Amino acid sequence: MMYALRPADRTTGPSPLPAYLASAVLARTADEGARVALVMLAAQRAHSTALGGALVAALMIPHVAAAPVVGVLADSVRRRRLFHGGAVALYGAALVTLALLVGVAHDALVLALAAAAGCVAPLLTGGLTSLLGDLLSNERLTRAFSADAVSYNLAGICGPAVAAALGTAMSAAAALAVLGCGAMTGGLLLFSLRLPPRTGQQTVPGKARPADLTRGVVELMHNAPLRSVTWGSGVGQLGVGALPVVSVLLAAEYHAPWVTGGLMTVFAVGALAGSLSYAWRPVGRRRPERVVLWGLVATGIPLSMVPLTGHAGAAAALFAAAGFCTGPLFSALLASRERYAPAAVRTQIFTLGAGLKSTFAAAGAGAAGALSGLGAAPLMLGTAACQAIAAAVALVLLRGRPTGPAGSARGPAGDFPHSSRIAPDTEDRGIT
Repeated sequence: MMYALRPADRTTGPSPLPAYLASAVLARTADEGARVALVMLAAQRAHSTALGGALVAALMIPHVAAAPVVGVLADSVRRRRLFHGGAVALYGAALVTLALLVGVAHDALVLALAAAAGCVAPLLTGGLTSLLGDLLSNERLTRAFSADAVSYNLAGICGPAVAAALGTAMSAAAALAVLGCGAMTGGLLLFSLRLPPRTGQQTVPGKARPADLTRGVVELMHNAPLRSVTWGSGVGQLGVGALPVVSVLLAAEYHAPWVTGGLMTVFAVGALAGSLSYAWRPVGRRRPERVVLWGLVATGIPLSMVPLTGHAGAAAALFAAAGFCTGPLFSALLASRERYAPAAVRTQIFTLGAGLKSTFAAAGAGAAGALSGLGAAPLMLGTAACQAIAAAVALVLLRGRPTGPAGSARGPAGDFPHSSRIAPDTEDRGIT
């Protein structure tokens, strides 16, 4: 079996990473902020929080449902620069249109428009990340994934903050329009990236065969490293998704209203610091799937200590520590997808993985809401237990010989190798 050489493996010329990161931050900030701005807009203009919730649901549900389809399209399209840039710009245009129509046009129309925008959204998360392997050389990828994780962290912090600040100072419509224009700008920046047109040989070595809707799912079930990091991190998201609900309960227990949003803010800031730290000194990059496993364990330890503190300040410090551990975890998760995903379904793997994480997080939030009567301490211990269970799941699923199809663009040597020969330690690295 021969491994495909990445056409973008180059070390000369200006790095495309700054333009990529600017685009990613703009697009993901719009995605995160739109959820807040839509609720505010529905309340301000339509006087209906129910419509706001329905709009957010319409925007979010397709993140999961559309992920396989848009992943297949992205893996099959020849001119990726136009496809990804156009998709991000269209998402921004949909937000601007929603800013004009919510509360003015019929509810069914704006809900349909939000759902259409949500179908594009997977390309703003995993879809964009999947481009890094074709933009940068192998030597630059580990730190590039850490930088990309930082873009997610920044978007998670800045998106809701921008929406709330502009929505209060001006109007929710203005906030949503600004976020939409930011995403459109991000789409235009993607047009400047040096992504050569994809050929059949670059997609599937030796064959010009487009990916199908099921191949990415099969890969996530049978490729041991991908299976481990995908389902392990997904189970971990059950606990992370519950944290906003637990924060509300802790705020009441501590008699400190700032805790409601403050704990999640420090968690996000901790994640940002962890991603930056891992970008500066990446550890375990030859086996990123192991970093994911240990990151899950490390995240659960400070969360399990929160019920023992009884003080808001100490809880905030522990939330920050837990968030810090998720930084390397997420960076290593992205690196694992890039290392082990076959080239023909790379984008599908990224979009499916992102969709599954969102699904698990939503399930965790729903479960925490349903069990909120138990109180803060049991739920907090439950979120910590999810991390330990996730690590165990990841460890069990990492066992066994990987059975991924031939044609992976990853080789056995170096951080993100592309050698055309199989080295003696190929099986140990989980590449077939």
